[in-house]
Amino acid sequence: MPGLVLQMAPRPDAPQDGASLADSRLGFTVTKKIGIAVIRNRAKRRLRAAAAELMPKLAKPGRDYVLIGRDATATRPFCDLLADLEQALLKIERRR
Repeated sequence: MPGLVLQMAPRPDAPQDGASLADSRLGFTVTKKIGIAVIRNRAKRRLRAAAAELMPKLAKPGRDYVLIGRDATATRPFCDLLADLEQALLKIERRR
């Protein structure tokens, strides 16, 4: 996906039965290669906004997720960024 990279790992300490989405954790990172602090912060804000919209619907409980910003994250249209995150979430769950 041109807008982001998504990594996921199961949490060994998360309760298996009756787990809720609150048992998941979410992290964001954007490297200095992306640009100056203003651009990196904008990319992280956009990732947080996309995650706030989609993670409650598509994320699975008991997992750790990391969203990594790419060059296009700060400038990509938001609807495309949402589509990238949705596609990444569905793809990562199919691999499990």
